[in-house]
Amino acid sequence: MTLRDIVARIPFISEAKRLELHPPFWLMRISVTKLSKDWRSIQIKLPQTAISMNNYGGVFGGFQASLADPIAVVACSHIFPGYAIWTRELSLDFQQQPNTDLTLHFELSPQLEQQIRDDLANKGRSTPTFEMYYQRSDGEICTVIKNTIAIRPQGYKKQQPKKPPQAS
Repeated sequence: MTLRDIVARIPFISEAKRLELHPPFWLMRISVTKLSKDWRSIQIKLPQTAISMNNYGGVFGGFQASLADPIAVVACSHIFPGYAIWTRELSLDFQQQPNTDLTLHFELSPQLEQQIRDDLANKGRSTPTFEMYYQRSDGEICTVIKNTIAIRPQGYKKQQPKKPPQAS
C-alpha cells in the first residue's frame, strides 16, 4: 500500500488536503487555495522556494509543468467518473519571469463541459484541451498552459492502423 492509498482512506481529510499530501505535491509544498465542491474551479499556490528556484530567481518550468499536468485529469475524473483519463499533451508558454510565489488557475467552463458530455454521448470518448495559467503574486500572468487530455472508456485500446500489404 502506498502513501497515496493510505491518505485516500483517511475519511476526515478534505479533498484539498489530499492534493496537498500527494507525494510529488507535498515535496513542492503546494497549498490548495480554492477547490470548488464540484471540482470545476481550482486554485493552487506553488511557492517560490530555494528548491523550486532556477539560477535567475524564477520558479523552474519543470515545477510548473509537474503541478499543472494532472490537474485537468483529476478534476475530470471527479466530474466524469468511470472513464480512463490521462494527459495527451501539455504545453507551457512562459510569458514573464515567474519570480514570486505562483498560483495555478483551473476552470472548467460550462461550454467545455457540455462539449465533453456531447463527445462522450456521441463518440464514447473525448479529447478536450484546457487552458490554465500561473499568476504571480503581483497579479501578472506569467505562464499559460494548454493541457489536452484523453477521456476514454475503461479498458480502451487505440485501434492500430492496418499496415498495407508488403509488395514482393
